[in-house]
Amino acid sequence: MTSHGISLEAARRIAVRAQLLDGAAGLPGGKEGAAQVIERLGYVQIDTIAVVERAHHHTLRSRLPAYKPEMLHELHAQDRRVFEYWGHRASYLPMADYRYYRPLMKSFYDTKSQRGKEVLRKHGPLMRTALRRIRQEGPLSSKDFAPPAEFERGGWWDWKPAKLALEMLFWRGELMISERRNFQRLYDLTERVLPGEVDTRIPSDDELGRFLVRRALGAYGVAREREIQEHIYAANKKVISGALRELLDAGEVVDVSVAGLESAGYYALPDTLDGAGQGQDGSAQLSLLSPFDNHVIQRERVERLFGFDYRLECFTPAAKRKYGYFVLPILWGERFVGRLDPKADRGRKTLSIQNLLFEPEFMQFGELLPVLANGLVTLARANGCDALEFVAVSPRKVRRELERLVVVSMGQSG
Repeated sequence: MTSHGISLEAARRIAVRAQLLDGAAGLPGGKEGAAQVIERLGYVQIDTIAVVERAHHHTLRSRLPAYKPEMLHELHAQDRRVFEYWGHRASYLPMADYRYYRPLMKSFYDTKSQRGKEVLRKHGPLMRTALRRIRQEGPLSSKDFAPPAEFERGGWWDWKPAKLALEMLFWRGELMISERRNFQRLYDLTERVLPGEVDTRIPSDDELGRFLVRRALGAYGVAREREIQEHIYAANKKVISGALRELLDAGEVVDVSVAGLESAGYYALPDTLDGAGQGQDGSAQLSLLSPFDNHVIQRERVERLFGFDYRLECFTPAAKRKYGYFVLPILWGERFVGRLDPKADRGRKTLSIQNLLFEPEFMQFGELLPVLANGLVTLARANGCDALEFVAVSPRKVRRELERLVVVSMGQSG
């Protein structure tokens, strides 16, 4: 088997390009562009944290500057171009990929986990009641089901019985999320949500594995076997590894050696390597990425390939945090150059920069700061804020110049 050797710079370039973060994706405007982002990445993760714009909107806006949240709502609730299910985590997924999630749905009928068995035992009757009500009344949320009088909510997973029943029906594919209203899920019968033309045939393990390998390599550009396995959790790791071997033997996937990372073992689709040594014309693209962005969600990949040690600290006690509560990685071209901890104070319409730090070796402030100022203003506007305040900036000498540039950018963007 021939190994294709590329430089570390080329590998980074390929990865950024595959993630649609180099400014050269050629995406159409409007919701068609948003749909194509989801289809090309394979999924966009949903998250509830709203310190700044929620992750799914943030991820789409990072690749489509003119993105608006109503675009995703229309793609989901009206056009049925995307659907909600388990991708990397809870995700918006391309509707065209629906059939490849059916094996996972089927697995919930014969759950082997003790928790799953207990849910089915305790809430099976309620599942039937929920199905009957939704069939008769139309889409319902968990709020439409009153908890029993003796119910007391405890921990994160101690959902009320109706929520558990609806979720189990959702995981089994009997219900789908018809839409979200104020981020609240509305459940409906699958036959009323799923477009009639969607292919629902259950793929074989081989077919599913090949699909997931191609999906991961299309989204990552170059990836290790473990990264391919962890791109989308829709099949057993052995199924994915077996498919990877088959595609390698068939020449549909190639082995890649990255200079300096030869022991890592990367793979790519053959077409991905075309033009790998060519840089992007023009100025470097700046992206302030969500912690749940597809490009940084696999932390070990980011550290190995980009030399950027990144962890989300919102679940870490405040006294033990190193960088901040909800830190956004700053990607500039093919380099991670800093970290930003923002908080949208929507009452004051002010984006507060709790912390802004640059990587120790970074010194190109003259080139970066005007671009970063524009990026911060764009982030503020996306969060309904018309002012920015800086709590901490390191190094301190950068703060005054950045504040000046933000004022200029605010005035230009009106």
